Amino acid sequence: MSLDIPKRRTVDGFTFTLDDSCYECRGATYHDDDHDQVPEPKLQQAASKLQALLQSEGISSEIEHGEKGWIEVYLTD
Repeated sequence: MSLDIPKRRTVDGFTFTLDDSCYECRGATYHDDDHDQVPEPKLQQAASKLQALLQSEGISSEIEHGEKGWIEVYLTD
């Protein structure tokens, strides 16, 4: 991605680091009703706020989460 955007952004105390085409951050691991690993709820909220911030800057993004508390905000522009 060739955008000139910050390598780190902190939202609600969570620091997201830009890695190629996504911002990523790791928090605590939680489990949903199906016992799948999901990021902690406050980290999910911070990712949504980061997505809104990016949108206000004209950057489209999608939120995905991995295992062990990781969440990624992929830049789709």
